[in-house]
Amino acid sequence: MSMTIDEIRTSSKTMLAPADVCGLLGVSAYSINIAVKQYGVEAFPFPIMRVGTRVKIPRLQFLRFITGEDVERSESA
Repeated sequence: MSMTIDEIRTSSKTMLAPADVCGLLGVSAYSINIAVKQYGVEAFPFPIMRVGTRVKIPRLQFLRFITGEDVERSESA
């Protein structure tokens, strides 16, 4: 289930899953996973990590992106 911005802000999670952020991005979690597989993590305007077949999104960097702050891509490595 997709999280709201407030839920993400107050979450204790360090990493988010595509299902957590898909609603805010207006796409499905499946679409995020497929885009990572087809285009790689660099295709996204915010950091994404691929761990095996799993896709993880750093919570704080995603919040910076979704609120319009600058995001440092170097933290995605």
